[in-house]
Amino acid sequence: MSTFPLCHGIIPARYESSRFPGKPLAELLGKPMFWHVYDRARQCVLLQSVTLATDDARIHAAAEKLGVPVVMTAPDHASGTDRVLEAARMIGVNEDEVVVNIQGDEPALEPGMLNELLSPFEQKQTMIATLVSRMSPEEAASPDRVKAVVTQDGRALYFSRAMVPFDRSGMPETYHLHIGVYAFRMEALARFGELPPSPLEQRERLEQLRFLENGYDIHVTETKHACHGVDRPEDLETVISILEQK
Repeated sequence: MSTFPLCHGIIPARYESSRFPGKPLAELLGKPMFWHVYDRARQCVLLQSVTLATDDARIHAAAEKLGVPVVMTAPDHASGTDRVLEAARMIGVNEDEVVVNIQGDEPALEPGMLNELLSPFEQKQTMIATLVSRMSPEEAASPDRVKAVVTQDGRALYFSRAMVPFDRSGMPETYHLHIGVYAFRMEALARFGELPPSPLEQRERLEQLRFLENGYDIHVTETKHACHGVDRPEDLETVISILEQK
């Protein structure tokens, strides 16, 4: 008999965005972006439910019209993780179940990535998991590309906007790109909401460092799937092309 926990996907969807206001409602092939994220996520066989979490009445109404499960969350959350925590409590996730924070700007999401993300939860001791992929030194030079340093047994040592690890050996350079999708045991997610922002988190502007600074292991799985997030309106054309191929 399987002991794999019940898993729930939550998609945070804010209307306000400095680079792309109203992004969740941007139309792709006749449907809003959030619908495509939901449609891709529900294809993950390990998720028992997928729910949209928004703070905007326009997004909420559009979701209801399209039959997408949706909850209205507070408008003043400091992070997407805090919004996911509120939504998880609203839908009644139990302490030992798993919550997946699915980025709302990934309309071309590969469902297989979510399976890879959730695989460490076969072990009861796993509390938090995330994904990485390989990237070139040229790509790693950008502070917008978050680097992950990972142990040989697949745990995160550190995340940084700097180029880590520093190469002084002349060995072939390998950098891990952190893919910002997370899975949390509900117990750990609730703890995140209780902890104050940590010093390294504030310096790097990376909220996952709050867990590392408080002694939590973050399990890391490497994926070969690519991400195609939408940060600006000009990214829509590329994503539409990918969706048409899928």
